[in-house]
Amino acid sequence: MAVLGVQLVVTLLTATLMHRLAPHCSFARWLLCNGSLFRYKHPSEEELRALAGKQRPRGRRERWANGYSEEKPLCVPRDAPFQLETCPLTAMDALVLRFFLEYQWFVDFAVYAGGVYLFTEAYYYVLGPARETNIAVFWCLLTIAFSVKVFLTVTQLYFSAEEGGERSVCLTFAFFFLLLAMLVQVVPEETLELGLEPGLASMTQNLEPLLKMQGWDWALPLAKLAIRVGLAVLGSMLGAFLTFPGLRLAQTHRDALTMSEDRPMLQLSDSAFDSLRLWVLVALCLLRLAVTRPHLQAYLCLAKSRVEQLRREAGRIEAREIQRRVVRVYCYVTVVSLQYLTPLILTLNCTLLLKTLGGYSWGLGPALPLSPVLAAARDVQLGPKEDEAQQAAARITGALCGLLTPLFLRCILAFLIWWTAASQLLASLFGLYFHQNLAGS
Repeated sequence: MAVLGVQLVVTLLTATLMHRLAPHCSFARWLLCNGSLFRYKHPSEEELRALAGKQRPRGRRERWANGYSEEKPLCVPRDAPFQLETCPLTAMDALVLRFFLEYQWFVDFAVYAGGVYLFTEAYYYVLGPARETNIAVFWCLLTIAFSVKVFLTVTQLYFSAEEGGERSVCLTFAFFFLLLAMLVQVVPEETLELGLEPGLASMTQNLEPLLKMQGWDWALPLAKLAIRVGLAVLGSMLGAFLTFPGLRLAQTHRDALTMSEDRPMLQLSDSAFDSLRLWVLVALCLLRLAVTRPHLQAYLCLAKSRVEQLRREAGRIEAREIQRRVVRVYCYVTVVSLQYLTPLILTLNCTLLLKTLGGYSWGLGPALPLSPVLAAARDVQLGPKEDEAQQAAARITGALCGLLTPLFLRCILAFLIWWTAASQLLASLFGLYFHQNLAGS
């Protein structure tokens, strides 16, 4: 196997830049805290006291004179005419927010991973090295792993909450998506064109000789069943992870459209169609990235919407509860940012892996018949001086690369991309229906 060479140098340089530039230049911090987003500040206690017609007791003697040994919570009318002030969302404000550092590191890592991928694509297009490992694949795999970690961290919040039905909603959608994932695998291949049947056939064709050598012919149907069950379980987990991001996207998308109402703004070959699908996926991910700020601003404006809803209610409410309702929206903005950007980053990196490991092309040149990663691993030459451990590792690597064929990787990655998009679409459609018809009732 050839030495990584240029790609290793670029990887080390990228890691150094990511470490050195993070405190000074961060795309994630610029996206959220460049001053274009504004947040609402809660009214002060003095302002609420003035609206309620009450004055703060000056001391203990005055409280005892009025018959109060302890100061009672301040209650104001729900329809009190207080105003919410706005201020730009700055980096100093965001540093105290929960998950802000995780959000900044994750988004910046995804940006640098995209930069490494663009470099390797240009490197392979210009020089075409046949025996080098494509290191961009490992960057994309790391980004996908970090996306799943972010999903787990955010979903854990709903399971640790003492009040609210978030846990029940996650479990319900997980069971629903499990049934849907099993149903999708029964649909004929000509309908969805996910490539599951050709991919599984390619994998089993290479797995069958290995099992026969060990006398395990009976395990071949079990292996196919295990792959299908694993895809169904993985689809259920992704569906549960994408439930609340989809619901949140539906709410912010509907509010963003409401806020911007007054601002108006061939036949193909199989290879060309595959390239077009890759470009469409990348373009849609970039389009969603371009409208990140309107969606985040629509979420921050929920503070004003909640106050307006409060004014339509009768009775009185504690002043601290008003302040808590306003501040809660701002404190949750980094979680909302992760819910918005993580599915985007996951889909984009799965698309890049589909192009590289699936042997597709961007349409700018001929498609590679085999991924450079698999080709380099498959063509490992065993030297006479290598010990038994190295020879065994080389044989295992060659066997795995024989199983992970481009057809099999195509079916797995195509299923993940389709399932991620479908899960978020279904969750978003449910969110639109909920916020338009059920939330106000």
